[in-house]
Amino acid sequence: HPPREPAPVPPSHSLAPKETFSGTSAGSSLSVQPHPKASLSRAGSMWNATPSEEPGPNLTLPDLGWDAAPDNDSLVDELLPLFPAPLLAGVTATCVALFVVGIAGNLLTMLVVSRFRELRTTTNLYLSSMAFSDLLIFLCMPLDLVRLWHYRPWNLGDLLCKLFQFVSESCTYATVLTITALSVERYFAICFPLRAKVVVTKGRVKLVILVIWAVAFCSAGPIFVLVGVEHENGTDPRDTNECRATEFAVRSGLLTVMVWVSSVFFFLPVFCLTVLYSLIGRKLWRRRRGEAAVGASLRDQNHKQTVKMLAVVVFAFILCWLPFHVGRYLFSKSFEPGSLEIAQISQYCNLVSFVLFYLSAAINPILYNIMSKKYRVAVFKLLGFEPFSQRKLSTLKDESSRAWTESSINT
Repeated sequence: HPPREPAPVPPSHSLAPKETFSGTSAGSSLSVQPHPKASLSRAGSMWNATPSEEPGPNLTLPDLGWDAAPDNDSLVDELLPLFPAPLLAGVTATCVALFVVGIAGNLLTMLVVSRFRELRTTTNLYLSSMAFSDLLIFLCMPLDLVRLWHYRPWNLGDLLCKLFQFVSESCTYATVLTITALSVERYFAICFPLRAKVVVTKGRVKLVILVIWAVAFCSAGPIFVLVGVEHENGTDPRDTNECRATEFAVRSGLLTVMVWVSSVFFFLPVFCLTVLYSLIGRKLWRRRRGEAAVGASLRDQNHKQTVKMLAVVVFAFILCWLPFHVGRYLFSKSFEPGSLEIAQISQYCNLVSFVLFYLSAAINPILYNIMSKKYRVAVFKLLGFEPFSQRKLSTLKDESSRAWTESSINT
């Protein structure tokens, strides 16, 4: 980031700048940290603003209400989270609930698709891949919560710092690409059904999924250089080690490249999804008006149900990820003259995006259960329960069979 000077503020003002920080960032999350006491991380990676004594790009950030930093000897004793403890407790409780729901729901999705042959469709193969991605994301949650409460010292080693950031970043990219590929598959199935029967096969879908994960891993690869464990100059690493973006990433421009990659992986798929579902909706609308065949009508109803479920999944994805990009926009605006107050708003926007990130990984199985009867029945069977509708149908069949048998005996 190039140096920017904030608008003049009276020294006695609560927003008067008191310290200089170097802006650092990594991957797909945003966090402004205006004080060494403050830290906010988010799954996938982080944006940090930490004290820098080395030459490099420095940003003068406003002090959002904290006093001057303590000396290094007492720094660890006085480290405080960026937000009030009750607020962080609520966020943590919410994330723990999402963890339980997300692990159970995504695991059930994978088991259901693998267990029941009738559910091994091309669409469900994509959904199973997304469930696997979401499971990996939740495995990274404990480390994110630790960093949210106590961002330093980081005592888990450089490898784990890089690895959990890489896994979360890769899963984020894989989810975006999978949603896009799934929407393309639905577009061909509805708009070009004859061609789709030849082109869209289970074998090719599995190959596409492998390619998606390969692209996701390659795109997230720079995380191993971008993120690492560093400490302040002249301090004890045992006290000030942080899992954060490296000085090399800032100076080399790698940080800027990853920011653009993260943005492309969101806005380009959103544009493609908007176009695809617009074309699908238009096709189904025209077909409903032009066709009256019973078979075609039934097929269209099935298509509409599938498209409706996928559209809700896409909408949930956009809704959960948009606050992060809004927060990043506010972050960039917070350094312009007269916009110092925006920095504090940016912090809370990113706390919301922290929760929504995990909500996006937990909500899909809930949507499947609400909108897909086949999924509900399969889950009940997997858990050893028989749905009420199935029990009622079995009862009717038994009564009908018994009545037919008695009638045959009487005659």
